[in-house]
Amino acid sequence: MDAERQREALIAVERAMVAIRRSQTRRALSRVGRDLDGVTFDPTVFGVLDAIEGMGRPCTITEVAAALDVDQPRASRLVARAVDAGLLVRLADQRDGRRTPVALTDLAREQLALIHRFRQEMFARAMADWPDEDRVAFARLLTSFVQSFTAMTGAPGAGETFSADPPPSGRPPGR
Repeated sequence: MDAERQREALIAVERAMVAIRRSQTRRALSRVGRDLDGVTFDPTVFGVLDAIEGMGRPCTITEVAAALDVDQPRASRLVARAVDAGLLVRLADQRDGRRTPVALTDLAREQLALIHRFRQEMFARAMADWPDEDRVAFARLLTSFVQSFTAMTGAPGAGETFSADPPPSGRPPGR
């Protein structure tokens, strides 16, 4: 590829990433699916659930704060809201009594599965007229891009994995 085509490709990627960021900032997807099957959800609380699910294990407030790129007091308030809603449970750390990890409840897993299905349906609709091979290539390339970009920037959630493969140990697809 010549230098001009490379530059045009980078400009196109930048514009697409800015559009995605703006959409995420406006929480466009959350607004569309705010009430799913009678479940009203708070997108900020579901950000906490997504982060914990992405880690694949109970985690501390400090880990939640790092994954969401917020300060500890904000993470603590978000976790408290999720606990109050019955979506997280506080656990005792047998090795360090000062630590209080939080874990997803069955209700959280059910609601996350609902959200995953909703998101996947929205993405499928956005790609409805794409050939199957383009969808597969897009998934592979986007996953590769996110992994490389996350590794390069040390972005929050760097411990999270991105894969087109089914998630391990009974986690619902979509992560």
